[in-house]
Amino acid sequence: MTAALTVSVDGWSDGDRIPGKFAFCVPADDPGPVSLGSNTSPAISWSGAPDGTKSYAIICHDPDVPSKPDDVNQEGREVPADLPRVDFYHWVLVDIPAATTSLAEGADSTEVTAGGKATGATANGVRGVNNYTDWFAGDADMKGDYGGYDGPCPPWNDSIMHHYHFTVYALDVDSLGLSGTFGGPEALAAMEGHILGKGSIVGTYTLNKGML
Repeated sequence: MTAALTVSVDGWSDGDRIPGKFAFCVPADDPGPVSLGSNTSPAISWSGAPDGTKSYAIICHDPDVPSKPDDVNQEGREVPADLPRVDFYHWVLVDIPAATTSLAEGADSTEVTAGGKATGATANGVRGVNNYTDWFAGDADMKGDYGGYDGPCPPWNDSIMHHYHFTVYALDVDSLGLSGTFGGPEALAAMEGHILGKGSIVGTYTLNKGML
């Protein structure tokens, strides 16, 4: 049986809106739709891991991302609520030492980094790539491998609120053996059969000025 971890974040309660300081993009002053945010990784802590826990992983994903880009961020158009949605991974951090039960605010990001932060080993664990890697692939100024945490930046014309699930996993291995440009799906696949416990906290976010 999988144990239930208690996960908390400094800055909002479960289900509340995520403050702009933790976002990649924030609503801009008129007339522009958005500006870059401070993109600070939130302070996150967890407890309740069962005996035998040898490492942790943190994955943050948004399951509300439009499956088609046709209407995304287009003036005079809105992303319809009934459009099928897909996952977008914002934070993939694995091989967090078992002795670690919290990360301080800013531990994995303090700003928007054009081209992305480095992947691989850090003081807090091993960074995978998030889906900004894909989003910016065609942008000459921003393309690159985006490692670690990069916060919310949903379409500013989306008709629905986005939900960001911060999930902590307690694992029975010291390392998942991942390297290179692995992402959320690869990390989740590597965890199969090794999860002793998990817990989540959700935050919501929108850039649609009509929903603020």
